[in-house]
Amino acid sequence: MEKQEQVKGIRICTLNYIMIVSAAVLYLILVYATVQVSVRYEKLITATEDYISSEKDGALLRAGSDYLTEQARLYVVTLESKYMEAYFTEKNVTRRRERALEGLQRYENSEPAYEFLKKALDDSNRLTEIEIYAMSLIARGQDKMARPLPQEILDVVFTEEDEKLDLSGRMEKAKELVFDSDYRDTKDMIACNSNNFLNAIVTWTRGRQTESATALKSIIQRQRLCFSILFVMNTVTFVLIIIFIVKPLLNFVQRIKEEKKLQAAGAYEIRYLAVTYNDMYESNIANASRLRKKAEIDPLTGVLNRGAFESMRARLKDTEEPLVLMIIDVDRFKQVNDTYGHEVGDRVLKKVADVIRNTFRMQDCVARIGGDEFVVIMTGETDKIKPAIRLKADAMNEKLAFPEDGLPRISLSIGAACSLHGFIEELYGMADDALYRVKAQGRCGYCFYEDGICDDND
Repeated sequence: MEKQEQVKGIRICTLNYIMIVSAAVLYLILVYATVQVSVRYEKLITATEDYISSEKDGALLRAGSDYLTEQARLYVVTLESKYMEAYFTEKNVTRRRERALEGLQRYENSEPAYEFLKKALDDSNRLTEIEIYAMSLIARGQDKMARPLPQEILDVVFTEEDEKLDLSGRMEKAKELVFDSDYRDTKDMIACNSNNFLNAIVTWTRGRQTESATALKSIIQRQRLCFSILFVMNTVTFVLIIIFIVKPLLNFVQRIKEEKKLQAAGAYEIRYLAVTYNDMYESNIANASRLRKKAEIDPLTGVLNRGAFESMRARLKDTEEPLVLMIIDVDRFKQVNDTYGHEVGDRVLKKVADVIRNTFRMQDCVARIGGDEFVVIMTGETDKIKPAIRLKADAMNEKLAFPEDGLPRISLSIGAACSLHGFIEELYGMADDALYRVKAQGRCGYCFYEDGICDDND
């Protein structure tokens, strides 16, 4: 009852009465609007057909330009020659852009419509030069080609700087050329000029329609009055429905899909629904957060638990993202428990977790997967990170070797391995082998597994 008093707005039943009355008025208007216009609008039809044809030709130019962009980008990303072949088939055989311009030459003397489309084609041609240059960087940088290169690729003259690039550098330069802001700005200009062309054609078509309407004005005077009333009544009805019912409901659907709170708007019943949903939403969010934290966080150390680690491991199997896995073991932890007791042992584990978490980045995954065993996953990294990992390992062992909190002195053994293609099946075993070697060599150290050989921290 209290919630109902807080919610205010027009009720749907009231809005329904308005719609019924409006429908009755519209029906009466339609009953009396029996005179039909029998004159054929030949000029109007012609203008409309010209506009539809122009719209298709404008879309054809956009489609041709976008297709060239798509094939060039696919080629520089995948290096598959079929995309380069498709590119030159479109450019030299299909020629949708040129055919669109030919179909629109009837507007050549209709400024500025034709000029807008001509500018769009000029910009598209300028992009083809960039695209061909980018594809040529890669195609001519490869040692072996399955088939001869197109002559346009062979005719490209590289800059002195680009000529010296290796294949990897050329790939990066090619991607930069077809994905940078200048390229995107030019694509935006093509779209803008295409839209300007269509707007100009709309204006031109509207002029022809107005001319036809003026000639028929004396015939449709009475019909105009009736349809004006009909339009106003329909508009009022539809606006009321959209404002108080449709728009709020569409907003609700979108926000529910985005898992956000609803905005209280529209009729009274819809506002009441939003307030009720928001109360349930906040309660569910709070409950889900508590459950997720309880399920994923190790209660002793505050880092992720083994279940959360396994979930991340499963997710990373389906990616091609490079990563580094480290298994960190507290040396002789059993002796700490036996000598100082489990309470001190728990404090040591908390300290180790804090040291690991503070040493690595916030985005790195730190988890406790066993009694005294931790793991760290660093995504977006490769074997080039080994020096940084070595520094982190030394820093952690140095901090733990000179405690200032009364806890016993401890050390860590760290085994690490990298993968360039997500969390592969062998990755955990590789890191574990590296850890075993550290322990075999006296513990308190770091070892990186690489190509079946463990590269220790000496």
